[in-house]
Amino acid sequence: MKRLIILTSLILAACAPGTPVVVLPQFVDSGATAYIDPSYPTAQVAIQSPNQTASGFNVNINNAWMDGKNVNANVCYSLPDGSDWSIYAASLNYGGTVLDIYGTTLLSLQEPANGQPGLRCDTITFVVAPDADLTNAIITIDSFGTAPLTGEYCSVYMPKIQQTLSERGIGITLQCAGEAGAETMTIASFPPEMTQQQAEEIVYSDEFFTVKGPWSFSFNLAQ
Repeated sequence: MKRLIILTSLILAACAPGTPVVVLPQFVDSGATAYIDPSYPTAQVAIQSPNQTASGFNVNINNAWMDGKNVNANVCYSLPDGSDWSIYAASLNYGGTVLDIYGTTLLSLQEPANGQPGLRCDTITFVVAPDADLTNAIITIDSFGTAPLTGEYCSVYMPKIQQTLSERGIGITLQCAGEAGAETMTIASFPPEMTQQQAEEIVYSDEFFTVKGPWSFSFNLAQ
């Protein structure tokens, strides 16, 4: 086979002297589903303490399951407002290994209404080795976060941020600038010993747009 490939390349090179010939592999989508080796475990188990509350966030994980290399769990959590909240940081701890790389898939979203908090449910997925020891595994949701829309800085976040700055004795004053409906939060003043960059780092810190736990859920997916 190697000789045939070399011979073919020489013939093509002879037909077009001076022009390099690059043969690229072709990939064909057959539409077939991904193959899962029968040795990969498939199991499901209930969470020991499925409901937890911290920092005003109610979090629920009823069960966890393993499908091939994926460890999955459905995470449902209350929403304090109408912002786009999602899982900001999470990890899976098993057998001395800590995985903080994960994926999420939105299952359902119920917006806050009539004074009642909203509810969002995501499937969180961690990829582990097929022989991973999940006898004493823990899924930890470290924090939830939101990416504020431009208009939300003034209507939702500026009062909270200004109150926190005042309570900490940080002499930064905020204001809203722009036309109605398109106002943007800006820094009106800051202490003389502080630079503009330092003031912005404080005002736009993640702490104002995240809610920290942790919320930890233990389970046993022993093989």
